[in-house]
Amino acid sequence: MDQKKAGNFFRELRREKGLTQEQLAEHFRVSGRTISRWENGKNMPDLDLLIEMADYYDVELRELIDGERQGANMNKELEETVMKVADYSNDEKMKLMKKLHVFSWIGAVSLIVFMILEAMGPADSELYEFIASFFAGISLGVLFVAIIYTSRHISKIRAFKQRIFRRHR
Repeated sequence: MDQKKAGNFFRELRREKGLTQEQLAEHFRVSGRTISRWENGKNMPDLDLLIEMADYYDVELRELIDGERQGANMNKELEETVMKVADYSNDEKMKLMKKLHVFSWIGAVSLIVFMILEAMGPADSELYEFIASFFAGISLGVLFVAIIYTSRHISKIRAFKQRIFRRHR
């Protein structure tokens, strides 16, 4: 796929509708900078947004991906397959968001417990210090997990993990 060609086609379609990048960004609930990146060929929209764009511009999905208009209609089976892939992609994103939501709550509660323990003042008990340190550690650990999950490196980590587990079977 030629991202530059697709980006030029996105720009052409937007201009045909007489829209600014900001107006289009508002419609698709993204930033104007994101629209600019698409049109310059630096990034491509997610699959679910491509499908939404195809409906909005009344063009075939294949045309958006190829970056040019085509005369033939898109095969319905291919369109259904693409829709299934988009649904799967959205389901995976929702699962990830639920995990991050749970991690965030665990981290927030741990941080609150740590702050309460610290506000109570110094204690001579080693158990007290252990508990406070434990909750501080949980908060920090959750922060690191959230950073890893939201980084672009998570796919590399998953692939590595799968290779490791396959070796030990």
